[in-house]
Amino acid sequence: MSDNLYDILGGQRRASEDEIRRAFRKLAKELHPDLNPGNAAAAERFKKVSAANEILSDPEKRRQYDAGEIDGKGEPRRPQWRAGAGPFGQGGAGHRARAHSQGFEDFSFSDIFSDVFGRGGAGSAGGAARGFPGKGQDVRYTLEVDFLESITGAKKRVTLPEGGVLDLSVPEGVTDGQVLRLKGKGMRGVNSGPSGDALVEIKVRPHPQFKRQGDDVLVDVPITIDEAVLGAKIEVPTTTGRVQLTIPKGTSSGKTFRLKGKGVVNRQTGTTGDELVSVKIVLPDQIDESLAYFLSEWRQKNAYDPGRR
Repeated sequence: MSDNLYDILGGQRRASEDEIRRAFRKLAKELHPDLNPGNAAAAERFKKVSAANEILSDPEKRRQYDAGEIDGKGEPRRPQWRAGAGPFGQGGAGHRARAHSQGFEDFSFSDIFSDVFGRGGAGSAGGAARGFPGKGQDVRYTLEVDFLESITGAKKRVTLPEGGVLDLSVPEGVTDGQVLRLKGKGMRGVNSGPSGDALVEIKVRPHPQFKRQGDDVLVDVPITIDEAVLGAKIEVPTTTGRVQLTIPKGTSSGKTFRLKGKGVVNRQTGTTGDELVSVKIVLPDQIDESLAYFLSEWRQKNAYDPGRR
């Protein structure tokens, strides 16, 4: 690789300050050692890129470099014998120290770390740049679970994009879109700092029978016309198995029955919702002649008004 500072940053001598800054940010995010563990070549390039930026991001140092007064390490190429150039003059070490300090004030490494590790970790990242421990970046995943798993809870395993697996317990009552935070399961910390967290967003697959309304579970159950008229005991599904439900005589289609405690556990309140069973009268495709005759006779003898008026 060329020792020319502009070549190191991939820019040109006439590049603006903003172009220099953008070039450095791009390379720093690609080459940072925390994103390339064990990659000695990337670490060496990162050092050179940082050193080049230290000079080219400082207007005075850049002018001196362009004029051949200093080399790529910031060292003078020849003595600077001019008025006031002594240790207490403008050209002395005090001036160089101020220029060096100004370079770091103009461009904060915390900007780079906030891009690499997320804005939420900018403070710790800035500390990492100074050699202090910094918390690792949080990572986000999406996990799909079945409807019944969201109600009763489940043990799941997430395969990570970068390799490896993550075991987690899906708590009972989890909702669609809820985010589970797994402490310390994110990216490794900087300079022995704590690891970040894994944020797992839950996506609940729809169920062919059940729907959820708050802490209650809704289900539609078909019944026959004789069960509606005469009453019956039928089996209905719940999220934990089938139970018996008594249908009283004269039950209309659409009537809702409540099964206490058969809904969703609310972990915040400690309460459990109910299951709401809505019955629907379903007629056979072929109507029996005896049934048709009976209903026609019944219609003639009864003036029942279902409330359509």
